[in-house]
Amino acid sequence: MADDKALTPRDDDFSAWYNEVVQRAELADHSPVRGSMVIRPWGYGIWERMQRALDDMFKATGHENAYFPLLIPMSFIEREKEHVEGFKPELAVVTHAGGKELEEPLVIRPTSETIIYSMYAKWVQSYRDLPVLMNQWANVMRWELRTRLFLRTSEFLWQEGHTAHATDAEAQEETLRMLDVYRTFMEEWIAMPVVTGLKSDSEKFAGAVRTYTCEAMMQDRRALQAGTSHNLGQNFSKQFGLTFQSEEGREEYAWNTSWGVSTRLVGGMVMTHGDDTGIVVPPRLAPAQVVVVPIYRKEEEREGVVAKAHLLRDQLVDRGVRVRVDDRDHLNPGAKFYEWERKGVPFRLEIGPRDLAKEQVVLVKRVTTEGEDRKAFLPEGQAVAELPDRLEAFQSQLLDVARARRETHSHRGVESLDELKEILDGPGGFVYTGWSGDPAVEERVKDETKATLRCIPDPDFRSEKAPTRCIGGGESKMEVMWAKAY
Repeated sequence: MADDKALTPRDDDFSAWYNEVVQRAELADHSPVRGSMVIRPWGYGIWERMQRALDDMFKATGHENAYFPLLIPMSFIEREKEHVEGFKPELAVVTHAGGKELEEPLVIRPTSETIIYSMYAKWVQSYRDLPVLMNQWANVMRWELRTRLFLRTSEFLWQEGHTAHATDAEAQEETLRMLDVYRTFMEEWIAMPVVTGLKSDSEKFAGAVRTYTCEAMMQDRRALQAGTSHNLGQNFSKQFGLTFQSEEGREEYAWNTSWGVSTRLVGGMVMTHGDDTGIVVPPRLAPAQVVVVPIYRKEEEREGVVAKAHLLRDQLVDRGVRVRVDDRDHLNPGAKFYEWERKGVPFRLEIGPRDLAKEQVVLVKRVTTEGEDRKAFLPEGQAVAELPDRLEAFQSQLLDVARARRETHSHRGVESLDELKEILDGPGGFVYTGWSGDPAVEERVKDETKATLRCIPDPDFRSEKAPTRCIGGGESKMEVMWAKAY
């Protein structure tokens, strides 16, 4: 590792800790282009695991992958009024190419609704052509002024799903289906529990009728919008002539949805599970779930210990475990331990001459629960046989800890703006209150607390007793969740 200084403790400066740990774990680095990042192999390996899992889930729900152009005509962006107003400050525009000024400027894709629905309009004629269920894995560009690796960069990687349906009901069903896919993935793979719900009109996606969100609580008790699913209604279909002949013979506009998650999820993983030693990677996402470190002092001990390390790797690989052997000669064992702990590998297997003689290994867990020993001295066969189950238990443990943290820092039944301010200025977290639905109340809370209305929670996350009083005074019509956010 390039820097062996201790990390800034999370409790001292969470932001500084995050910036340091992302780079020292070799997840990513700043690029020569302002606001863009280079994703390093360890970070990209985690993103690849996310991609594969999500891609399988998309295909299981009937979606196919496609690819659409990076460059979008400016006139396409300008067709949907809310859309262009929402994205205009972030657009990167190409005005020259081939040594000449272009007749029409081209926008580097900030999102692809416009170009995708213009193509759907060519392909769809009849209700028999619906639904269209497509997804693309791509990069996008949004010219951010304040950037942070993974969380907010000018260029980032993501997937964006785009669908077309014959009815509003089908589009709404799709919107909620994909929200549930995201929630399942985030909990089962990232071990990051989320609150799902509907965004307020001021927070919804530009051009959407309704936006649904996955909100995760980070260790500093701020919210991270981890993914969104949008019911676009017929807004884009009307702008791009996406019509079809219904079963009754009428010409109708299609109903659209879009939904996406990005490399921001890697940042969410870091801020959910990392500690003052480094990042902690959930086993299902770890490029290497186990690192085997051979330990020897004398050259004559090396051959036997290294051979055993590779044999253990092969036995674990046969059981479906992803393993690396760190037999680099230029680093001592302590430096190797430091590096792999900083990178968050779930388990380390140590094997030395004495272990070889006893046919045992030392198994070291990256993080432990209260009262659990971090090190275990186990017979080789037992360690190999148990590791798949230990990895699954580790995955479950991370989710349990994150969920308990979220519940501990969720504040319900808050009725006054003063109490809301006190919580957000103090311990922070998710604050549940009543709301009349008045945008002026939402704006007032935002101005006075710097918090935003994260969502109108789905039934699974609502308080047992519905609030009766709006946080701004008067009668409540719904429960909402507030938090300071990334």
